[in-house]
Amino acid sequence: QIHLEQSGGGSVTAGRSLTLVCALSGDLSEIYYKAWFRQAPRSEREGVAAVDEFGQVTYADDVKGRFTISQDNTKTTLYLKMDRLQPDDSAMYYCAARTSWIGSLQARDPNVYGYWGQGTQVTVSS
Repeated sequence: QIHLEQSGGGSVTAGRSLTLVCALSGDLSEIYYKAWFRQAPRSEREGVAAVDEFGQVTYADDVKGRFTISQDNTKTTLYLKMDRLQPDDSAMYYCAARTSWIGSLQARDPNVYGYWGQGTQVTVSS
């Protein structure tokens, strides 16, 4: 079993930064992918950023250059640093983990992830 515990988030004005934190515990040796997703009201959950066990990262087009996914040296904590936040970035953000290989093309597909954090709200005002 794998447990993900999120922290961070909150309300900021446009142009500011926030960092989300996801602490992972359990049988972490089985994890191939870690990712961040977000879901705005009345919208589908979408992949924001993902990192595989080799450190390869992938980002959604609308966050490239503004968001950075990273993890600590022990790979037990996942981060999402969000710079130059915009009102359209407002959503509930979730971290997730996957325990088998699927390739980078599906790394930001929420349907392939089986372990999820509890979610944290990010609200950006103009």
